[in-house]
Amino acid sequence: MQNRVLGTTMPAIEFLLEPNEVIISESGELSWMSASIQMQTHTQMAGGGGLFGALKRVAGGGSLFMTEYRAMGATGEVAFATKVPGHIVPVEVGAGREFYIHRHGFLCATEQVTLGVGFQQSLGAGIFGGDGFLLQKVGGYGHAWLELSGEVVVKDLRPGETLRVHPGHVGAFESTVSFQIMRVPGIRNLFFGGDGIFLAALTGPGRVWLQTLPLANLARALQDYLPDGGGARTTEAGVVGGIVGSLLDGMR
Repeated sequence: MQNRVLGTTMPAIEFLLEPNEVIISESGELSWMSASIQMQTHTQMAGGGGLFGALKRVAGGGSLFMTEYRAMGATGEVAFATKVPGHIVPVEVGAGREFYIHRHGFLCATEQVTLGVGFQQSLGAGIFGGDGFLLQKVGGYGHAWLELSGEVVVKDLRPGETLRVHPGHVGAFESTVSFQIMRVPGIRNLFFGGDGIFLAALTGPGRVWLQTLPLANLARALQDYLPDGGGARTTEAGVVGGIVGSLLDGMR
């Protein structure tokens, strides 16, 4: 299976599949494909064996349905593009090489790669759109391609070395890296720091991929340009209310 990344700011990855080779993605990710590619959508791929497996994938931020793209009778091309400016990062998955990725980070993979819930924690109403913080777990065997937004910064952590990161900037990390959510220390920092009230603590050994453009930051930057100006003010009020509510919950 051959592949190449096309473009720079808004890249796409294009695969050249030999007859009967397969690539899988979540539903709705297709950009283009040649006539020899046959697509089939169902819940069975990416670890979704039965309803329970599919629901685990959904709990991690993925979709209920997966689509497989198979070359039938001749070689064929199929491509997937990023949804926001960013980069496509390839990873090799296998025994002892599993990955945790942000909830929108999975782009496509070979057919024996699995997806599931890796981490889930509510960070209070108004934080990250009220959805809490979710990580998908990428396991199984084969190759996967991740979509990280903005520029990508790679950190190789030594054993016991800890990196504290704003949760939105966590793109992906190896399963050998331990992960926990911590509250920003200090009352002044919580109320007036402007950096949120939670940090992700990543402790080595292992590799971490950071993304410079969290989707929440992109959404906030676009609010002033959307037709409904009142909606932006309502969202801001909701975020402030959510932060105060989270603080009060933690003091009980």
